[in-house]
Amino acid sequence: MMDHDKDGVISKSDLRATFNHIGRIASEKELDEMVNEAPGPINFTQLLTLFANRQSGSADEDKVIIAAFKAFEVDGLIDAENLRNALCTWGDKFTQGEVDDAYENFVIDDN
Repeated sequence: MMDHDKDGVISKSDLRATFNHIGRIASEKELDEMVNEAPGPINFTQLLTLFANRQSGSADEDKVIIAAFKAFEVDGLIDAENLRNALCTWGDKFTQGEVDDAYENFVIDDN
């Protein structure tokens, strides 16, 4: 799924296509950083090693969550309908019911 051009190596263009497929926009800088994180060409074995190293650290997860919310934040608030649309449209899509369940735990300001 990640080796879109089927050449045995995960390239920057493969990463871009993968992010597009899951509905996430990745900047050129982010893509460059991901490719440069590997000590050489990213084959399947190298990809597994990178994923394992990434999963062993918890600080990155916090940064990812904070960055995700910052993408929707305007003046300290997140528009509930914009977030609902994103959750139901991109990546691992939520159902309307799942979003409703999550929203029951949020403080929603209708102003």
